[in-house]
Amino acid sequence: MLESPVITLTTDFGLKDPFAGLMKGVILGINPGATIIDITHNIQRHNVFEASQVLAMSYKYFPTTTIHVAVVDPGVGSMRRPLLVVTEDHYFIGPDNGIFSPVFEDLKSTFFKVYHLTASHYFLPMSGSTFHGRDIFAPIAAWLSKGVDSHKMGDQIDDYMKIAAPKPVVADNGTITGEIISKDNFGNALSNIRKDDIAKLADLESKENFRIIYNDQPLPFLHYYSENENDTLAAIINSFGHLELFSFRESASEKYNINIGDKVIVSPA
Repeated sequence: MLESPVITLTTDFGLKDPFAGLMKGVILGINPGATIIDITHNIQRHNVFEASQVLAMSYKYFPTTTIHVAVVDPGVGSMRRPLLVVTEDHYFIGPDNGIFSPVFEDLKSTFFKVYHLTASHYFLPMSGSTFHGRDIFAPIAAWLSKGVDSHKMGDQIDDYMKIAAPKPVVADNGTITGEIISKDNFGNALSNIRKDDIAKLADLESKENFRIIYNDQPLPFLHYYSENENDTLAAIINSFGHLELFSFRESASEKYNINIGDKVIVSPA
């Protein structure tokens, strides 16, 4: 058994239906000693990319040997495979639909294994094909937390699915063109431009050396939310190292009609 096993859940189930609660019940029925942490159940429905980004931002903050269950699974019941990813520090369980793509990117220079889950004696008996979160992923996580060896749960594969995340484009003059990739509950808009990308262009402490442009308008670059006293649209580096657009105490996404895929530019001043 893993010492003090922690299991996280990331889903698009919401909280209206019993789905998330049933997964917890299955886990605790197999291993009452497990600690279950909800990362979120409010991923946009069927949005595998959003789930992959949330998981990528979250998993490193959990203890070693944490088991991360991610279920955003529009292909549930089809020929898509259920997966277990085993790394040096964490485990990941979910569908083979690209949801672990950023994890694979993080791990590309390290050792990890990917298993197609086929050991059905560790699953719950299935009366239908619509709830693999309850019937496959939750019990596998629980048995793994009880100490069952990962290699007993399926066959190792190397043709798992990956989805390409949009990457910022850097021009010859250093200008960075990125895009909005997600919006949080506060209406802040997260871009795929990272702090390190901007640092290659200019000193972050020397604001006069670069400009941040959205919708053809330059934005103030600030260090904390309340610094934006006028409640206009502004930019900040958030606590995950991404360039973020915000409006203090308002939803920037709603106020300024910011959408996923909108371009954000960082250029030399």
